[in-house]
Amino acid sequence: MKGLIQRISEANVSVDGDVVGRIGEGILLLLGVEHNDTETHAEKLIERIINYRIFSDEQGKMNKSLHDIGGQLLIVSQFTLVADTAKGRRPGFSKGASPQQGNALYEYAINHAKAQGITVATGQFGADMQVSLTNNGPVTFLLEN
Repeated sequence: MKGLIQRISEANVSVDGDVVGRIGEGILLLLGVEHNDTETHAEKLIERIINYRIFSDEQGKMNKSLHDIGGQLLIVSQFTLVADTAKGRRPGFSKGASPQQGNALYEYAINHAKAQGITVATGQFGADMQVSLTNNGPVTFLLEN
């Protein structure tokens, strides 16, 4: 499971011109699910993300987490994150989860984040989405487990 996180001032995701998810200050998570991922992987990744210290403290150092600042989380499924790009001129997707497994773990990750007391907005699994964001920093990290 891979999560590309971006520290944002605001973000939203639209499907067919309609905004389906919007947040203020927090983290945009682009979530990629691989075929060998489990609910345990999702739990560990979500807990790592909400406790990852990427927000500035009073001295301007990255010492505060999403949980510390009461920030929000926008979770968007993105299967291209698990692409094999090691060779050639076209990405391979053999590591990716099936749509059924990917959707199940995406939903599980959303529910797990909500259970941690985080305000969560989402994209729409499998849809052609348009994501808009203001990356604060810019600050972007790729987390894997």
